[in-house]
Amino acid sequence: MNMFYAYLPFMLFAFVASITPGPTNILVLSSSQRFGVKATLPAVVSACVAASLIVLVSGAGAGEVLRQHPLVRSGMSWAGVLWLSWMSWQLFRAPAAQLEGEAQRPFSVRAAAMLQLINPKTWMMALAVVSLFAPNGAHPLREIAMMALLFLIISQLCLTLWAFCGRAVNRIFRTPASLVWFQRAMALCLLISAWAGLLI
Repeated sequence: MNMFYAYLPFMLFAFVASITPGPTNILVLSSSQRFGVKATLPAVVSACVAASLIVLVSGAGAGEVLRQHPLVRSGMSWAGVLWLSWMSWQLFRAPAAQLEGEAQRPFSVRAAAMLQLINPKTWMMALAVVSLFAPNGAHPLREIAMMALLFLIISQLCLTLWAFCGRAVNRIFRTPASLVWFQRAMALCLLISAWAGLLI
């Protein structure tokens, strides 16, 4: 019980970081709306595992490279923004019916993991975890591993909730025209979240 209370502030941080809208949440919602929860869950798992590994790696010291090398961080930022801008355009111009082709498949396992790896916001979140909740016990690496595991569980629950919200969208927006407008709204949200992360 004492351990639960010790990790409670971190767990609240992980919940807020995972449940609030961002590029990953929007892509999970859109993929689930178009292709279903079952087809989207592998991407949910992939994104959560990748983000948790980044927490672990940052806690082990590798995340300090981003802090010390702003050009690397800037390059990652631009790569992430351009890729997300392209994905938002694909979503914006997609009709309500499922199409064939690479850009019209569900949010893939590889894309979900890559989004975390090139997204500097994920790395900055991981560095914030290490800075705010730095282990002060006798086994810091074990404590970081515990934090990464807790983040994995919490983010998995939060993103799965976003996936189920995508299924609910189809019950609210029943006509093809309304679904197209919803997808375009999600595409604009994705574009804004990508560029806002670069400008902040």
